[in-house]
Amino acid sequence: MNSSLFRMQIHLCAIAITALLGAAVVSTAHAQVKPGDIIGPDNAAKVKDLVSPGQYPRIINGMTLRIVPTHRIEWPPPYQEATEKYSAQVRLSADHRSLVGYVAGEPFPTVDVNDPDAGPKVMWNEMFRPISSDDYDLRYYDCESVYWGKNRRYSPIWYVTVGHYAGYNEVGRTEVQPMPIDPDFLQTGRYYMTFNGPELSPANERGAFEIKFRYASPSRFDDLWSWTPGARRLRRQTYQINDSATGTQAYDPNHWEGWSGKNEFYDFKLLGEKPMLGAVAVSEVPDRVCQTDGGASHCTDEWEMRRYLIIEAVPKYAQALYSKEIVYIDSEADFPMVVDTYDRQGEIFKNYTSWMAYNDRPEKAARIAIYPFKREFQVGSSTVDLQTGFSTVCYHPSRDEQNHDSWFINMGAVDRNWFVPEQAAAATEGGRWVSGN
Repeated sequence: MNSSLFRMQIHLCAIAITALLGAAVVSTAHAQVKPGDIIGPDNAAKVKDLVSPGQYPRIINGMTLRIVPTHRIEWPPPYQEATEKYSAQVRLSADHRSLVGYVAGEPFPTVDVNDPDAGPKVMWNEMFRPISSDDYDLRYYDCESVYWGKNRRYSPIWYVTVGHYAGYNEVGRTEVQPMPIDPDFLQTGRYYMTFNGPELSPANERGAFEIKFRYASPSRFDDLWSWTPGARRLRRQTYQINDSATGTQAYDPNHWEGWSGKNEFYDFKLLGEKPMLGAVAVSEVPDRVCQTDGGASHCTDEWEMRRYLIIEAVPKYAQALYSKEIVYIDSEADFPMVVDTYDRQGEIFKNYTSWMAYNDRPEKAARIAIYPFKREFQVGSSTVDLQTGFSTVCYHPSRDEQNHDSWFINMGAVDRNWFVPEQAAAATEGGRWVSGN
């Protein structure tokens, strides 16, 4: 069975709920938008029902969209083959919290909206998504913070450059040995490991990094270490601390790449499927600075009609920063394109938006990171505090990086040794990590 048929099954199962989302209004709005349209503050009302409640204020405050025809996002063939081979044996545990029988590929290629477990199943699909099933290494990215505003002058007030954003999956591997499960999983129980760092600038934070472990055990919190320059020591953090931005909006480990919270610690509800606009195939990488909103987003980029699965996520653990989150997941890419968060008073708080590219290489001038098929790359992201207008915008890769081989996905570019906190700290102190190697 191919990926197109899998996606079709999900769409057919979701048709019945579309009316609950205001299908008539959406259809009217959809008809008002066509390829070639430029959407900005003056005509934002045309897309109000095609973007999330958190994205609409972005457009009002200057973010511009160029509407293009819809692309078809195909899964990498090895991921598709793994889905066909293993998905029939996957189920949720008796307490509906964890996975049973998962090996590789998409856990639940057919999701029935009438299933009370539809929400958790969609989020497990998101966790084991096709964008990077084995390992990845983004070399050199940067983030900066500004205040948004229509025609506001571009004037960053904070800036950081990071050497690596890397990950290694121990389960679900489809392209790089050991496949499909690293034997280390039997000893550690880790689903995956993530490394973010070292910071290369500003100078007072040079060398800082974070490492996160995600475990298969439904009751075990993530392990998170941070290395603080100057203090020269590793610090363990708690899951509750992970949920808040530590100094900036760029370093919230529960929201790296939009969403990375531990599924077992949330109640998920599938609200439905809806046609919406998303930037899944932008043409310019590194992505653009938005000159019409003070640099608070990326624009003018290509946006197209997509179908999103809309999930309500309510945290079940103490001291959560948010009362709930609404996650908008692209139904073909299984990727969280939008996350709207709500504060403890129930007011909308922050909006996270992803910008993606779809190609056989992350940048046109790449010479090494070239793939035998098209795949998705996250090339931009932005989190804006909707209550203050403070926006942190990231460029994946950095606009200043001269090496055009940026995203190394499922190429064996990293191994498990990268994620030993003590070794990473020693490498940083020795200058190897800080030099970007």
